[in-house]
Amino acid sequence: MALTTSLAGRVRNTSLPKSHALLPLLEAIVNGIQAIDAWQEYSAVPGRIDVRVHRDAQVEFDFGPSGPGRAPMKPIVGFTVEDNGVGFTAQNMSSFETLDSGYKSDLGCRGVGRLLWLKAFDRVSVRSAYEDEGGQLRGRQFRFSVDREVEHGGDADGFTRTGAVVSLDGFKKSFQQHAPKGVDAIAREVFEHCIWYFLRPGGAPIVMIADDDESVSLADLMDEFVDSAMSSSVIEVKGKKFDMLNLRLKSSTRNSVPRLHWCAASRVVIEENLSGKVPGLHGKLKDQKSGEFVYACYLTSDYLDDRVRSDRTAFDISEHNAGETLVDDLSLDDIREAVHEEVGKILQDPLKSAREQGKQRIHDFVSKHAPRYRPVLAKIEERGITVDPSVKDQDLEFLLHRHLQKIESEALVQGQEIFAEADSEPGEDYAERLATYLSTVSEINQSDLAAYVARRRTVLDLLERLIRADKDGNYSREDAIHTLIVPMRTDSNEVSSEGSNLWIIDERLAFHDYLASDKTLKSMPITGSVSTKEPDILATRLNDSPVLAAEGQKLPLPSIVVVEIKRPMRKDATEDKNPIQQCLDYVKRIRAGGVLTATGRPIPPTQEPPAFCYIIADLTAKMIERCEISNLRPTHDGLGYFGFNDSAKAYIEVMSFDGLVNSATERNRAFFDKLGLPS
Repeated sequence: MALTTSLAGRVRNTSLPKSHALLPLLEAIVNGIQAIDAWQEYSAVPGRIDVRVHRDAQVEFDFGPSGPGRAPMKPIVGFTVEDNGVGFTAQNMSSFETLDSGYKSDLGCRGVGRLLWLKAFDRVSVRSAYEDEGGQLRGRQFRFSVDREVEHGGDADGFTRTGAVVSLDGFKKSFQQHAPKGVDAIAREVFEHCIWYFLRPGGAPIVMIADDDESVSLADLMDEFVDSAMSSSVIEVKGKKFDMLNLRLKSSTRNSVPRLHWCAASRVVIEENLSGKVPGLHGKLKDQKSGEFVYACYLTSDYLDDRVRSDRTAFDISEHNAGETLVDDLSLDDIREAVHEEVGKILQDPLKSAREQGKQRIHDFVSKHAPRYRPVLAKIEERGITVDPSVKDQDLEFLLHRHLQKIESEALVQGQEIFAEADSEPGEDYAERLATYLSTVSEINQSDLAAYVARRRTVLDLLERLIRADKDGNYSREDAIHTLIVPMRTDSNEVSSEGSNLWIIDERLAFHDYLASDKTLKSMPITGSVSTKEPDILATRLNDSPVLAAEGQKLPLPSIVVVEIKRPMRKDATEDKNPIQQCLDYVKRIRAGGVLTATGRPIPPTQEPPAFCYIIADLTAKMIERCEISNLRPTHDGLGYFGFNDSAKAYIEVMSFDGLVNSATERNRAFFDKLGLPS
């Protein structure tokens, strides 16, 4: 009993990813190249294929991406592919009407190209001329669609030579939206798909792609893309041979990354980025022969031809093999590994130079911008890190951080194993492994310390920018500086000591029992005050150290720190905005409250906790006058004032912004110098 095949069902079950929206057109062009190859065996006429792009003149412009400086283009509704090949002979016509035909299987054809036509287009029409067995020129024409299948239209006239005109009409919107729109972009995709035909001995026929406004010759793209060919290579993987065609591509924005093209049936099936897959291979390379170039490899094999899927978008080969494998059980990873090894040999000299440049790039970045990685840099390099010399700082930072995380994770596992072994009989190499582990931990700790110091340098750099006037002569608001020192409207329950930069003012502020930033006195549990006044920063500290005079007891002596921050170069003329007096008033209110610690424990009565008042403000004439009225003394560098207010029992220090930065920098200078950071 004969089986019946449903064309509609076959089309429905045919896969065509949206990312390969032009594949039906590419199939039509390859068919034209094969028809010309078959005809040129006994024809001296140069082969030629003309591809026409048809656009819809009745609808609105397509305002999708069309390239910089280019006018919006109308949507594509179809293509016409015309060739001067052998034409639709009787054998070709019979093959066309036979689904899954094996007529041209020796050329890698699977007989599914026309199914892809109907997957992306509503209908196809063909006009062709061919020579019959007697050498007479004959013509035929037919239409092809899912609903009506093949409809013959009789003889075709108007031909003076053999050839075919294939019209792909009704480009379906779901595919149309994912396809390149410009002639130049379409031509490049066609070229990259069919490049093997241009690289083979004898080359390819003339291929022109055009619409009403422009035309592109693929031969010109060959000159534009390819600098020169390198030596071809043959590799063997588990008994299977693969041919590698190695090319130097001209360096451009379009050709900027090295690529591996997996080919089958003279077409590119998969394209992979080789960046980072071979040590030193990232982007452009240089050698003494051709200067700057981009490497490309075209991989071909009978093994790939036999295992390419019918839609020619992938291979029926496993990505990798887990566990033990048979000798002939070949995976894509097996092939990749062999290709990468061969590429390393082919590009030995330029890769060596690229690796040296990449290593220097890492060292320069660590030295100038990321000293935290210096203690562990040797271990990172042992892991085989290579980078593109042109890598961006943020990408390099991410890469180094990823390696550091792996080192920390491995050290954690190693430490657990070593300490678990310590309870039993240690192995002979235990001491050596312990020493290696402790050395790694030491380097990680140094890295953490370096990161902490580098962060301080960055914070001071940012503070220096905030206190400068902008191009219009305006200064940053005080809340910007306030937020840098400590987040606003928070307290100890919301911000950790690591989340603030109070060390800029005084290192001792890192050790506080309670901290409040820009909150009302009423909302602070330590005050018991009903005042809605808001000090910029308030901190208290409980001295929990034992006191010799009262053994077994602790002296509940809280200290009070109040910080006021004013806008750089601010000039206040009114007395009620005197920041020195504001601080003293806050101290008085806090002492009057003083009921609970930050954890809710009662504070024993005390009326004289030591108080420290810091005012961050530029020394304007008015500010200097206030300092002098308060009997404060100028500092030795002239960038601030200090003194003790007897009646308020408070130490007062007024720091200009320059003095604040200078003081913080000087306190950290030894650390900055150790890491090679500017101080």
